[in-house]
Amino acid sequence: MGGMCTAIISVDPSSRVPVLVVGVRDEFLARDWVPPGRHWPGRPGLVGGRDLRAGGTWLAVDPAAPRAGLILNGRGVMADEARRESRGELPLRIAADGGLGGLDAGAYDPFHLVGAEPDGVRLWSWDGIALVERDLGAGLHMIVNSGLEGEGRRDTPSGDPSEDVFMGARLAHFRPRFAAAARPEPGRDGGGWGEWLPLVNGGGIARADHRALLPLLDVGAGERWGTTSVSLVALWPGGVRYDFRAVPGDPDGWTRVL
Repeated sequence: MGGMCTAIISVDPSSRVPVLVVGVRDEFLARDWVPPGRHWPGRPGLVGGRDLRAGGTWLAVDPAAPRAGLILNGRGVMADEARRESRGELPLRIAADGGLGGLDAGAYDPFHLVGAEPDGVRLWSWDGIALVERDLGAGLHMIVNSGLEGEGRRDTPSGDPSEDVFMGARLAHFRPRFAAAARPEPGRDGGGWGEWLPLVNGGGIARADHRALLPLLDVGAGERWGTTSVSLVALWPGGVRYDFRAVPGDPDGWTRVL
């Protein structure tokens, strides 16, 4: 999972397409992954991109449900090295089962986990001490590593406070723009992502800008970190649409996955 990922969720129960999900994955560019597909023999119905280091994913879709799971890194107390498990398993679990069941949260580093279905969206946040579950009601929601609408603050001495600057600037710039844009109703009948598409392609903001939704930064020692992909998921009763774009790449280079 990446450092500063972003999820944007729109819930409108009155819409023909009641749930929309934008998932921006930020990661070290050298970390290998493959585009969405059916990569998990034990869960053949699931579709998502696969992280080749740990084998999990950042976003998974079960088109038969339909249901999606999406994870972001959180903040707090890290798991004990001796029992740590990959957070990339969690979106698969949510997409397949719709819930966490008897999850041993202590085996995972902090996270924010989204479970989306046509009739509702839930958010689980784990800070290494408490697992909090809540429903995301009607409206627009933006989640970053410091939490829903950036509600959390870094309280660990090892943290880089500059991350708060980036995330705060991102929220302040993009949230009102998504809210002001006409809400799209993408679906199998040809409807697209409309006024959201220029925004999820970066909104014309330079990738080194503090406000960037699709950041790209030189973090030293020859390593670069930034957005590696963007996923768009629309859910409605009995249906799902899933579009994917690798970053960097052609802003028009979207692939229809489902």
